[in-house]
Amino acid sequence: MHPLRIFPKQINAVCYNQVRLALLRAGGPLRVALLQHRGLEVILDKEMWLCVDSTADDQPVMAWREFKIRGRNNLHLPIACELQLYHSCAGLIMGSALDDLEQALEKM
Repeated sequence: MHPLRIFPKQINAVCYNQVRLALLRAGGPLRVALLQHRGLEVILDKEMWLCVDSTADDQPVMAWREFKIRGRNNLHLPIACELQLYHSCAGLIMGSALDDLEQALEKM
């Protein structure tokens, strides 16, 4: 499936670091339900964070990809990446979905 739009984006370091720690603890891909976005889940792995609609056969909504971490020597600066939108309304929740992911990871 091809994205409708692609944006350059930055993810705050706290969120990125939480995901990396969760992946290290889980030992592989991890699926996290977004608490404030009914039916949305994020499938996390090293290469991509894919937000899917679990009520529609995991149809892609958006994906954060191409994390610019090569040569990263700090833990406090935002991480540049690419945000791909697959759903026409994904742009409305792209910020709140990351906030929701961060909160869901804190509860794990």
